[in-house]
Amino acid sequence: MLALTRKPGESIIIDDEIEITVVEIRGDKVKIAIEAPQKVAIVRKEILDEVRAENKEAAGMATGMGEEKVKDLKAIMRNLNLGKKT
Repeated sequence: MLALTRKPGESIIIDDEIEITVVEIRGDKVKIAIEAPQKVAIVRKEILDEVRAENKEAAGMATGMGEEKVKDLKAIMRNLNLGKKT
């Protein structure tokens, strides 16, 4: 991880395509602006983490199994594949 110090109005460039600019610092909050090509998805991490957790839970519900049973099933399948001859 790279940690940089920036002041309002200062930017960083990532891969010549993405520019992140510090717009404002107010107390313990920093407002940033991100300029990137449309092909680049920009999502707040906490939202992405929440969606991933919900998807994982939904996948377990869809199979009728809890997370531990899904892990057990994956382990069994890995062990079965180890015994196969190709």
